[in-house]
Amino acid sequence: MNIALVLGLLLIGGINLAANALPLSPSESAGKRLYREGVSASGEPIMARVGAAGMLLPATSLPCANCHGADAQGRPEGGVRPPDISWSRLSSGYGQQQINGRNYPAYTEGALVRAIQEGRDSANNRLDPAMPRFVLSMNDQRNLTAYLKRVADDRDPGLTADSLHLGTLLPRQGPLSTEGATVAAVLKGSVARINEAGGIHGRQLRLTILDPGPDRASAKQALDRLIEQEQVFALIAPLAPALDTELVTRLERAGIPLIGPLSLQGMAPASRQIFEPLSGLREQLIALADYGAANLRLLQGPTLIVYPDEPSQQEAAQHLGQYLHDHAWQQVRLQAYNSAQDELPLGSRSVFYLGSGVGFSRFAERLQTAGQVPYLFAASNQVAGDLFQLPSGFSRRVFLAYPFVPSDWTLAGRLALTQLRKHQGLGGEHAVLQVGAYSSMLLLSEGMKQAGRDASREKLISALEGLHDFDTGLTPLLSFGPGRRLGLSGAHIVTVDLPDQRFFLVAPYKPIAVTP
Repeated sequence: MNIALVLGLLLIGGINLAANALPLSPSESAGKRLYREGVSASGEPIMARVGAAGMLLPATSLPCANCHGADAQGRPEGGVRPPDISWSRLSSGYGQQQINGRNYPAYTEGALVRAIQEGRDSANNRLDPAMPRFVLSMNDQRNLTAYLKRVADDRDPGLTADSLHLGTLLPRQGPLSTEGATVAAVLKGSVARINEAGGIHGRQLRLTILDPGPDRASAKQALDRLIEQEQVFALIAPLAPALDTELVTRLERAGIPLIGPLSLQGMAPASRQIFEPLSGLREQLIALADYGAANLRLLQGPTLIVYPDEPSQQEAAQHLGQYLHDHAWQQVRLQAYNSAQDELPLGSRSVFYLGSGVGFSRFAERLQTAGQVPYLFAASNQVAGDLFQLPSGFSRRVFLAYPFVPSDWTLAGRLALTQLRKHQGLGGEHAVLQVGAYSSMLLLSEGMKQAGRDASREKLISALEGLHDFDTGLTPLLSFGPGRRLGLSGAHIVTVDLPDQRFFLVAPYKPIAVTP
């Protein structure tokens, strides 16, 4: 057998071994959970001493992965530069050279125990005071050491040498089925476009779409299937309002990034794992409030906030009510409202409406019948579909918040979206959802490119966190940061001439001064 053939077989064998790495042992799996979540296999709480005073804090609030990253390679943050703590690095026979220029001997298992529990390096020098000293049992220490020996090979699910597996939840039945079909078409078209161009770092994208079903239980089951059975790398633009805050908990536990406009659904998923391209419902309502105060002088009220009796919408209404109260609006009242059952609330100078488009037009009709035409404010993605059913008396008295308007579209952005719509058989329906899903795929693509060939979920999060003034071609420029997960934080304000069915921009996009 010639040398070239031998080398070829070895290379093939190496590739196969990497693609089919051995699963983690029970000890390694326990160490992984301790490393990522600060949780002991025994179920007993783990504590850590922090700072010179040795203040005791639960390890769940500062697990190793928070600073060193899921891949153990270190993630600089807040002036602290945690080192690479993968075993291959720690145990290197060439020693360790740190940022301060000093050399350290290679770590042994005993030296690692001392570093974790006492805060001293392999040369017995004190580590940075920011390094917690963990109080671990012998079994926990063995588990953690076992995992650090495997962490470099413990690749995130959904990522292989030649593929990237994404997942999402989109309804195929029920009241959101049309919206779900629209987002699915945009995502499929975007995946096809990326794959036709060669993928991302040679990886072809694969998209799994599951129906979240009619309620929270079915949505949770579908999400668990994506994470545990399908083992997707990341979630992209899901439409599953029933999950609400449970989505955040599940994603953080699994360490899965999500890119998508969740807050447009009334959800408020503040999480390090989640990046949203567009301003959410709360930000749009605040932009409307700022316009009403500055341009229509509505502070004296009375002002009404009406919302459907749903937890996410009620929470958004309460946040808006608090914002109005904090910004000198007077006589502000909140009311859950069902047009088919409830008595019509009258006597308001301005009304902020949360809910569906059909409910919006019915609400306006009942107001006009009662002889009242207050200023109406609403988020465009909630009511735009039924806007022209409003009575003409509300012409130029209805104001909508839009995260983008056609003047934001560049020629390249317009052509790209038009081509995608043509290939997927889409029209202009649900434009905000279309642009939200399209922008989410652009962010995912850019983040994975910047994460590099040796990408991970942690590297994707870091790459997205570093994006500033990102141009989608369809929205104002998007920017993120260590404490910022909304690409946009304001809205355009538009009014409508109902008889002529024409829109007029009355206030261009600007970031809101205060976040909710």
